[in-house]
Amino acid sequence: MDRRVYDRMAEHDSTHWWYRARRDILADYLTREGRLPAHARILEIGCGTGHNLPMLADFGTVDAIEIDPAARAIAGQRLGREVGDAPLPTLPGVPAGHYDLIAVLDVVEHIADDVAALKAMRERLAPGGKILITVPAHQWMWSAHDVVNHHHRRYSKATLQQAIAAAGLRPRKLAYFNSLLFPLAAAARLAGRLTGRDDSDDSPPPRPVNALFETIFRWERHMVGRVPMPPGVSIVTLAEPA
Repeated sequence: MDRRVYDRMAEHDSTHWWYRARRDILADYLTREGRLPAHARILEIGCGTGHNLPMLADFGTVDAIEIDPAARAIAGQRLGREVGDAPLPTLPGVPAGHYDLIAVLDVVEHIADDVAALKAMRERLAPGGKILITVPAHQWMWSAHDVVNHHHRRYSKATLQQAIAAAGLRPRKLAYFNSLLFPLAAAARLAGRLTGRDDSDDSPPPRPVNALFETIFRWERHMVGRVPMPPGVSIVTLAEPA
């Protein structure tokens, strides 16, 4: 990702509506669907500034990996110990057969060989382990945001399922999310394309709008994994060895 993306993440990950609501949605999703053992061993790959680590720590003992040095330093402060730097798709030095949960939250789309990355994660799972995956949806929504984040692709449900299956995994509870705000996001992407004003800035909107978007997005915590969701900006699933 561009340096400015990490800088904005560090500045806004505790206040931006998307980060705040997504953490709550994923916490509820894991509580209902994760079926994790007590004292689960958890690894977050591509943890960025570590803003998800406290949420994941509610489910077990968390290790983390981040390849950007500045973001890794911030994440290490939040985690209270060293954060690793093993890169995907090979994850050198990460023990095989060790983790009950691996979280890759908007990470797989950054990896050129997504199947190889998923295979490497599968090899690091303990028996009964699973991978929590979120990715951006709909290739037609490609924008400057994807460019500055160094994405290789956005996914459909079918292309994500294909990558998961090719890695020897099977998806469970695969669903769209960020669906309630999807019409607004889609309209903004299309308008930017038509007007030539495609903007990569993801700073929070004015405070009242930020609060409104957070409230709307957070409502999805009651639905994701429980009911079929209409098309959304993102896709989530739990993947298990086939």
